Amino acid sequence: MPERERIADTRAHTGEGPLWHPDDRRLYWVDIPAGELYGYDPARDEYELVYETDGVPIGGYTIEEDGALLLFTHGTVSRLEPGDDIAQPVVEIDAETRFNDVIADPEGRVFCGTMPGDDELGDLYRLEPDGTATVVIESVDIPNGMGFSRNLETFYVTESEAHAVYAFDYDRETGALTNRRTFLETADGDGVPDGMTVDADDHVWSARWDGGRAVRYDPDGRDVDTIDLPARKVASVTFGGPTYEDLYLTTALTDGDRETEGDGAGAVFRVPDVGVSGVPEFRSRIALE
Repeated sequence: MPERERIADTRAHTGEGPLWHPDDRRLYWVDIPAGELYGYDPARDEYELVYETDGVPIGGYTIEEDGALLLFTHGTVSRLEPGDDIAQPVVEIDAETRFNDVIADPEGRVFCGTMPGDDELGDLYRLEPDGTATVVIESVDIPNGMGFSRNLETFYVTESEAHAVYAFDYDRETGALTNRRTFLETADGDGVPDGMTVDADDHVWSARWDGGRAVRYDPDGRDVDTIDLPARKVASVTFGGPTYEDLYLTTALTDGDRETEGDGAGAVFRVPDVGVSGVPEFRSRIALE
């Protein structure tokens, strides 16, 4: 069994959105409700709080083409320059609730989901480089982890409360999503699908909230591998390192009790050798047009 290394023994309420920044050569992730962005430098084996909002949750972020970070909060998209203490708003989106998971596409757009509110479900938006936002999927019960197949013809998106990951035909030229079908479903009691990534062999890794693990699926939706963690709520997963051979996983400690949530709840883990590598994530170009 591959070794699990606890690289940051944080006690994050909701550790999410791990993303490897190849320019900085470090891993970033957020604690969503705390509005905190962290960075881990594997060369020094140290992590630090990089940025924090004034109590506004950070639902997700992307890396811009020039290396800056694009932060998604509650209707606001802001640009964080490396080393700055203040993020500058660049786009406002008329969304009722905060953003959750986000991902850049090959053309620099960003797909960004919003959480359900008191009276309605969430939506998935497509944000264009010129700042135009369009709802592409309505009424999603917690839009979550997303990814692209290696041939860029399929787009995956998770609907957590439906216990499902869907696949769509993806049009790179327009960003259109069509022909929705179910890629995988999880059974009751088997954990809730959360964040995800697609590896170099075109397999999907899906984190399992309340399932204590991440599961690898082949392109036909069959599970072929599992990474267990000492945390019930495994929130997201990504690959990083210079050759993208390290698997990073974030977890949550929502009730503050590690006796029930697991000894590693709220921490960030690295698994150095899972037998496959990842690929760099696409970069957004929202604030550069």
